[in-house]
Amino acid sequence: SPSTGPFTLACATVSIHPLPEWPALVAGYNRINAYGHANGMTLSAPAPGQAEYRMVIRPEHLSSPGVAHGGVLAGLMDAVLGAAALTLAFTTGELVSTVEFKINFLHPVRLGDELRAIAQVDHAGKSLVVCSGTIYRQVPGEAAETAVAQGLGTFNRYPA
Repeated sequence: SPSTGPFTLACATVSIHPLPEWPALVAGYNRINAYGHANGMTLSAPAPGQAEYRMVIRPEHLSSPGVAHGGVLAGLMDAVLGAAALTLAFTTGELVSTVEFKINFLHPVRLGDELRAIAQVDHAGKSLVVCSGTIYRQVPGEAAETAVAQGLGTFNRYPA
C-alpha cells in the first residue's frame, strides 16, 4: 500500500501522499536531486515509466585529454534508468534502488558534447523493475545524434 507520509531525499522533504500532479512531482525531484545538480543533469519524464536526462560534458568530466571518463556515462545511465523506474514507483508511493546494471560503451564522448539519455520501463514486477536506456551524443554544429552507450538495469521497489 502507498505511503501516507513524506520521505526525505538529499536533505529535503517531499510529500508523495496524496500524490502531486505529474509535472509538480518531476519538478520537485529536480529540485532535490543533488547528484543531478552536481553533474549538470536535468530530468524530464513525459509519463510514468519514462525518463530523459540532459547534460553537457564539462572539464571535470574528462579522464584523458578531451574524452569523458566512462564513469560519467555510467553515472548518467544509472540515473536515467533509475529515474524511469522511480517515475513508475512514485505512482504507487514507492521508491527504488539499483540492484544491478550493465552498460555498453559505443563511442567516445568529448568535452562540450551534449548528451541526451532516455530510458523506459520494460518490466514492472511486484518487487523488481527492469529498464533499458540509450545515451545519445549531440556534437555542437552537427544535425544528427549518435548513440554512445546502451544500458539495462534492475531496480528494487520498496515503500517510501
